Amino acid sequence: MSENQNPRRGRPGYDQQGMLAIAVAAFNEYGYDATSMGALAERLGVSKSAIYHHFASKDEILDLALDAALSALEAAVEEVAQPESVGGRDAGRHAADRLELVLRGAVHVLVEQLPAVTLLLRVRGNTEVERRALVRRRAFDQRITALVAEAQAEGSLRGDIDASVVARLAFGMINSIVEWYRPGGREDSDRLADDVVAVALDGMRTRQ
Repeated sequence: MSENQNPRRGRPGYDQQGMLAIAVAAFNEYGYDATSMGALAERLGVSKSAIYHHFASKDEILDLALDAALSALEAAVEEVAQPESVGGRDAGRHAADRLELVLRGAVHVLVEQLPAVTLLLRVRGNTEVERRALVRRRAFDQRITALVAEAQAEGSLRGDIDASVVARLAFGMINSIVEWYRPGGREDSDRLADDVVAVALDGMRTRQ
């Protein structure tokens, strides 16, 4: 294979995704603001120019990481939030059942993209990239609240608790997983999703 057929790689053999993963780990460990490009280069064992071979700036690294987490969470909602979604697969489901699927999907996203979601949850809006991410997070939260409200209106969830409170408590529990979950532990993502649904949702269901 000729040299120009090889993917462009930074030394010592990092591709963009490999660099991104290490950068996200550094951001989580030291904080985004406190992690300079020089510190990233030292951690990677490459020159700063090798990083700039793949990324235009530190902000671009952050943007890619946050987009990966947000896009995965948004996809979990898109897949089941509307009753006619996925070619009618979810037609006829109660909104509470679709909410359960969203909660399960969110747990899987968190487990599969733990570093990126951890970084997302630490965003405080200090940069334009962070502010855009927060706008998307709020839109996600609003869709979850709307789904809870739909379930309450149809009578499949208790209606005596404000829909936004239900949504915040459920995702507060899911988000807390980043603080203690370690891959390879006793629970895989399926079992963890079962536990989240049991604690967050089962007590909210009405008897049908």
